Parts: sequence; C-alpha cells; structure tokens
Amino acid sequence: MKKITLLAGILLCSLQSNAQALNEVKWNVLNTIVQQSVEIGYEHFIDQDQSIGAEILINDRFSYFGENKKATKFKKFNTSSIALNYNFHFGGKNNEHASGFYASPFLKYRFGDYEKYDENSTNVNKIEKVDMNSFILGVGAGYKIVRNDSFTIAPFVNIARNFSEEVISEFMGIELNAGINIGYRF
Repeated sequence: MKKITLLAGILLCSLQSNAQALNEVKWNVLNTIVQQSVEIGYEHFIDQDQSIGAEILINDRFSYFGENKKATKFKKFNTSSIALNYNFHFGGKNNEHASGFYASPFLKYRFGDYEKYDENSTNVNKIEKVDMNSFILGVGAGYKIVRNDSFTIAPFVNIARNFSEEVISEFMGIELNAGINIGYRF
C-alpha cells in the first residue's frame, strides 16, 4: 500500500510540474480594425519553445489593398483563407514558455474572388472578377508577451510568396501583412 501511495504521489507531482498551458486561441485585433476582417487562430505547444498552429481568415485581403464602393472605382474582396504554421520561440523568461521573439514559417490557401470595375467597358456597372484561389508560402516573425502563462499579446509581421499567376498579374507576387494577436492559453 505504501508503494502505491508513493507512486501516486510521484505521478501527481510530475503532472503538476508539467501543468503549463498547452493550447492557445488568438485573435488578430489589428486586422479587424484596419481591414474589417476576422482572423482567429489556434496554437498547440509541442515543446517549451515550439508550437503548431492553424488560422482562419474571413474577408481576407491581399496585403492592405483597399475596397471602394463607387461605381467607377469599385473594388471588393470576396475571399477567405486558412493557414498552417510551425512556430519557433526564442526566449521565455520567468518560466513563461513560448514567449519572446519567434519565427513562423507558414502555408496558406486563399479562396474566393476579387471584384473590380472593368475600365475597358463602356457600361458603368460592368464588374470584372479575378480568381483569388492560390497557395501562399511565407514566414513571419514577432514578439510574444505572456502574462501568467495565460494571456498573450503578440505583434508580428509576415512576408509571403503567392503562387497564382492571376493574382500576381492583378497585384504582385510578394505579400506583406502585419498584426497584433491577443490570445488566451489553456
């Protein structure tokens, strides 16, 4: 009986020493303010300084290209995207895991279309659609501030390469993006 109690005590102590938060949900508040889009994400920590993540972007836009509702300058994005990333964290002070500077290679798939006024048309209401379906490969970097291993704030910047000829001919091949993620760990 003493051996079982001792074994249970050791197991309980080892579980409590590893009781760090292993998951994080986050929201890019800057995208919501600047682009009127919603970017939410999930991150699962696989180690003290590594994690994998996924993000969903609703009303995703190419970089910070704006929209316009005027008939002869009409521009509208009807796009969303999903992204997968692997995060490497370089830091971690005060026993806060996955904090400090981080780098994040990612793969993103954008789907939907971009509508714009057709300048070659004599009809004021003529709208041209550009297919935005594309794979995007990139890398991001940022700094994650962690409070009590539960609340996080992480400003970041991403640079990515777009692999759709149609998107490249309308915009460009390189895409820049930035944001501020606010998250909660559990």
